[in-house]
Parts: sequence; C-alpha cells; structure tokens
Amino acid sequence: MFVGMGIVFLFLTMLVIVINMMSSLVQRFFPEVQANTVNVPAAAIGTDKQTIAAITAAVHQYRSKHK
Repeated sequence: MFVGMGIVFLFLTMLVIVINMMSSLVQRFFPEVQANTVNVPAAAIGTDKQTIAAITAAVHQYRSKHK
C-alpha cells in the first residue's frame, strides 16, 4: 500500500514540475501581447450617434428577453 501511495505521490509531483516548466517555456517563447485598451470616442472611429443608439437599444432588448 505504501509503495502504491509513494508511486502516486511521485507521479503527481513530477506532473506538477513538468506543468510548471511547460508554463514557463510557453511564457518565454510566446509572450502575451498586450491589447491597446485606450478608450477612443465614437466620433474618432466614424460611428454616428444614431448607430450607437440603435446598437444600445438592440442589446438592451436582447438582454431583457434572455435573462
């Protein structure tokens, strides 16, 4: 019983170590790209206020029907 528990403990320990190593390798070679989260006014994008109002009304209507 102790041998079996030891093997399971050893396997789980190795699994944690391998997952941490893979995580560090992925973060090193494939860094996460930061998105530009600057708030741009709608006028700068070229969207008029009527379009924004229509989209807002549609989202509100959808959310009120699908609660």
